[in-house]
Amino acid sequence: MPRILVVEDEPHLAMGLQFNLEADGHEVDAVADGETALRVLAEARVPFDAVVLDVMLPGKNGFEVTRALRERGDYVPILMLTARSRPEDVLLGFDAGVDDYLPKPFELAILLARVRSLLRRSAWARSAPPPERPPEIYRFAGNTFDPSTLELRVGTLPYHLTAMEADLLQYLLKNAGKVVSRKAILEDVWDLHEDTDTRAIDNFIVRLRRFLNEDPSTPRHVITVRGVGYRFVADPVDTTARG
Repeated sequence: MPRILVVEDEPHLAMGLQFNLEADGHEVDAVADGETALRVLAEARVPFDAVVLDVMLPGKNGFEVTRALRERGDYVPILMLTARSRPEDVLLGFDAGVDDYLPKPFELAILLARVRSLLRRSAWARSAPPPERPPEIYRFAGNTFDPSTLELRVGTLPYHLTAMEADLLQYLLKNAGKVVSRKAILEDVWDLHEDTDTRAIDNFIVRLRRFLNEDPSTPRHVITVRGVGYRFVADPVDTTARG
């Protein structure tokens, strides 16, 4: 039975989430603040399979909890719940390392469906790889990227990307050699159509460059096209993605 941790300080909402998740076939624990959530996740003898995390919490907020988990190497899937649903807030949540984002108020059926999706992804990541690599594996310049497991392997070093980082990298790889605008990334990758400060995307580009061990002054793969956006060069000689 999948284990889920609900982190919600509003008692009625926490009880409702726990009741409905248990009715959907999950084992659920609930805590009311971020510090307790971090402790419970660290001390759990049986790891949790997903976290349903509110943003506005006493003490550490949801963004801080997420960053603390990712910094200590805990990549448990996180569904963030918040009344702050502006595109800027959505980007802030993904930037912290959450895997999915659901604004309040929400439909119960949608929440349950998104939790199941996170659990499937977690199960796929834990399962043994198939004998043959699936066609969605991307290979470029001696590196590999598997969107199904969110793993980028640079040489022999593996990196676990967040869902948002993985979506961005896959989009760049699919459009290798083409110039893509910040607006196109915002709309095509994350389905954010409102007027948003697209410079927030630059933070994700910086992280991808770090994963790829690129010199910030002379990046090899993720090239800035001033005033427009970015161009992904899969190979400095052959600019076509292989996979």
